[in-house]
Amino acid sequence: MSETAGQQPPVALTTERVMGIETEFGVTHADLEDRTRAGAGSSILLSHLVVGAYALLDPQEGERGRRVRWDYGDETPLRDARGFELQRAAAHPSQLTDEVRDAHVPSVELDIPLSGPEVAPEGDDTEVLTWATQRSIGNAVLSNGARWYVDHAHPEYAAPEVLRAREAVVADRAGEEIARRAMALLAAADGVPEVALYKNNTDGKGASYGTHENFLVDRAVPFERVVAAMLPFLATRQVMVGAGRVGRGTRGERPGYQLSSRADFMEAEVGLETTLNRPIVNTRDEPHSDPSRFRRLHVIIGDANLLEESTFLKLGSTSLVLAALEAEHRTGTAILPDLRLADPVAAVRTISHDPSLTATVPMADGRELTALQIQRAHLDALVAVADRADEETATLLRSWGEILDLLEQDPMLAAERVEWVAKLQLLERYRARHGLEWDDARLFMIDLQYSDLRPGRGLFGKLRAAGAVPALVSQDEVDAAMTTAPTSTRAHLRGGLITAHRGNVPSAGWDAITLAGPEGGHRLRLADPHLGSAAWCALHGIDPTDDTTTILDALRRAVTD
Repeated sequence: MSETAGQQPPVALTTERVMGIETEFGVTHADLEDRTRAGAGSSILLSHLVVGAYALLDPQEGERGRRVRWDYGDETPLRDARGFELQRAAAHPSQLTDEVRDAHVPSVELDIPLSGPEVAPEGDDTEVLTWATQRSIGNAVLSNGARWYVDHAHPEYAAPEVLRAREAVVADRAGEEIARRAMALLAAADGVPEVALYKNNTDGKGASYGTHENFLVDRAVPFERVVAAMLPFLATRQVMVGAGRVGRGTRGERPGYQLSSRADFMEAEVGLETTLNRPIVNTRDEPHSDPSRFRRLHVIIGDANLLEESTFLKLGSTSLVLAALEAEHRTGTAILPDLRLADPVAAVRTISHDPSLTATVPMADGRELTALQIQRAHLDALVAVADRADEETATLLRSWGEILDLLEQDPMLAAERVEWVAKLQLLERYRARHGLEWDDARLFMIDLQYSDLRPGRGLFGKLRAAGAVPALVSQDEVDAAMTTAPTSTRAHLRGGLITAHRGNVPSAGWDAITLAGPEGGHRLRLADPHLGSAAWCALHGIDPTDDTTTILDALRRAVTD
């Protein structure tokens, strides 16, 4: 790929693309005595209680005791973007995410009679939750189009897909509020444990749980080019969007502070796994859309961010880099800088372990560069080809540049806008007040308390309440997003049908939804995430609040138009 000197490619890139974010929450007993009492229950049980509490008991989710099951029909977690499929016998159990984990998920075929929806028996909250946990009900599709489920030993909120980074911030924040509602419901129920949830990425004992980003990418772009471009970008973006962590090493066994809570858990450059031998670039080829047109880049290196600007910058900048890759392939003109790292995995850790941001990492061409220099090179390249008339893209580029300027001058100047710096500032004040070394157990507790989602308990929550960190979205937007799906994608139709016809929607997935009508069940495929948006529905006369016969007729007409 070549570029004529001084000539810019004929593109105007924006942050717009189908994207989403999913968060596994740390979970434990809220009562310290419960945490240590023998037989108090496992994190798996607690996670099922959390999922069941919101999905089955919250009045915002419709009829009490009724939930929409997850549709596993089109999941392909063992298909690798490098051109092969891992045999199930060779896969780690954690990779088999297409296995049905509910005891009562029906088959999902087209135009078949469906059994009635599964509804919890009448009873108080405790009886409903007991019924749900006995049946291992750990999956639900919510009225806002999200998936709320138990993933391994954690409750996970997979936000509905959107087209813009700011939309994703709203959807992600709605997940935090749903987690808080679930905790409140459990606290009000008799005879079940009260649960504490944390938006973080490690328990400090060697386990890590993920906050994964997802981006739909043009399949025409060769995957090896995606890997080459994303490795240096993902390895270095932690200087702007890392959430910070006390301790170094997977168990925090070495004293100190670092930028990213995930860095020490990255073990490979490229790979299919997500819970072991974790790679910087994941190769799962499961697009949840038309596989001939799209691939889904599943990013597992990111931290769980509470600071809204970090989430916005994380998603928006990555989307813009992917837009540049697509434009390079389309135009044959280079856009992104050639900044291959000599050892990407080592670079991730070196950068994370250096809050001064002065450490350099070796490049494949023999140079030594800092993470800030690598990020600046990406920003400069993208500014030259971005559509500055697009409001979100202009905001993203301005945020990116301002944060790099602050970090280059003095990292502590970025405390309001970079999460790892905000946390470090709190910790340094406490260390100075009490004369503590970095291996003091009290600092680990502050780190944990920072991410506590319980109202009045979490340190970040207190910063937000005091106006010490800026907000990008309003609380009204977040509250609405708990029960209303985004309008920009097929999530609109999914959420609308669940809201209006919960009793006639036995199951749903990202690209499929089963709607029961007078003639039986109809499994609808939406292989393009733009289909089912509010604009698309309006164009085709589809109103999710209509009766199911009218909706199905309108959908048939839309498909044949």
